[in-house]
Amino acid sequence: MLPCRIPLLSLLACAAPSEQSAQAVGDWRTDFSRHIVPLEEIVAGGPPKDGIPAIDRPRFERVSSADRWLEDREPVIVVEHGGTARAYPLQILIWHEIVNDRVGDLPVAVTYCPLCNTALVFDRRHDGRVLDFGTTGRLRHSDLVMYDRQTESWWQQATGQAIVGALAGDTLRWLEAQTVSWAEFKTTHTNGQVLSRETGFSRPYGTNPYTGYDAPGGSPLPGFFHGKRDNRLAALERVVAVRVGSETVAYPFSRMRGVRVVNDVVGGRPLVVFWTPGMASALDQSRIASGRDVGASGVFDRRAGGRTLTFEPGPGSTFRDRETGSAWDLRGRAVSGPLRGARLTVVPSGDYFWFAWAAFRPETRVWR
Repeated sequence: MLPCRIPLLSLLACAAPSEQSAQAVGDWRTDFSRHIVPLEEIVAGGPPKDGIPAIDRPRFERVSSADRWLEDREPVIVVEHGGTARAYPLQILIWHEIVNDRVGDLPVAVTYCPLCNTALVFDRRHDGRVLDFGTTGRLRHSDLVMYDRQTESWWQQATGQAIVGALAGDTLRWLEAQTVSWAEFKTTHTNGQVLSRETGFSRPYGTNPYTGYDAPGGSPLPGFFHGKRDNRLAALERVVAVRVGSETVAYPFSRMRGVRVVNDVVGGRPLVVFWTPGMASALDQSRIASGRDVGASGVFDRRAGGRTLTFEPGPGSTFRDRETGSAWDLRGRAVSGPLRGARLTVVPSGDYFWFAWAAFRPETRVWR
């Protein structure tokens, strides 16, 4: 079944179940009496429950093997833990939206919502148990609404918060992850592992079922987005968004393209935001590898070697700190100079379409 969303929608069929107790509605055993958002904001996205199937038994292959079917400019989500680095290509995630995996001893949910361009990774551990996630077939403000199979609570992918059901109000831990080009991953992780296209499903991996969705000047699909529009940026402007403590900041890719590096302080923490060209949009052309260059970002704590560093663009796709003259790559690794071998601490962040981030974090400061 294609993941394409139907443009004309009716509101969530179960938007007004009995408020007295938990009850099954259709295929659901969700406690609809518990919710922290208005149920009418949740709309049907076209596919039914699990109509876009999560990958529950992911298989992986070597970089050399995956290089036969992945092209250099294609985007991949990178997750590292316990010495293991894994790449999850968006050419697969665009058809499944969720991968339930375990990286070393860490159970993770690798998620991607094409309509919001949100590639986010969460710790699946919650209150002493490990949750497994699937797709509800519903959207809120155009964003994927997931559900856990243990309680069938519904979760907002963009925030990692449960919005309906027994766990409503709880939040998953957001894990460090970065979306970079395949070329970037295979260069920095020659022994890395790559999600295989042997998923158990038949899908035309490598193609984009949302062709032209993120065209410049475009807007979110009107049937799915009911949030307040924030006109400080174009709706489909890509931003790298950061939240530290109570402060949130969005760095527009269009502005990052001109400067490549931003030194900032967010929530009292000194940060650096890197941007490099060379990564294709997964939502532009019918063939993902042919998508226009939208670039990739990384956010890091800029303290290293006992000092706070100040960064500037370096030659090629590298960056340079003024204090030591060391060169750094997009993954926050010092590749030459006095600090060679050092690595900056990753700060959890996410690449979003502006309309999606602003809908959930309207207090955001936009970097200028």
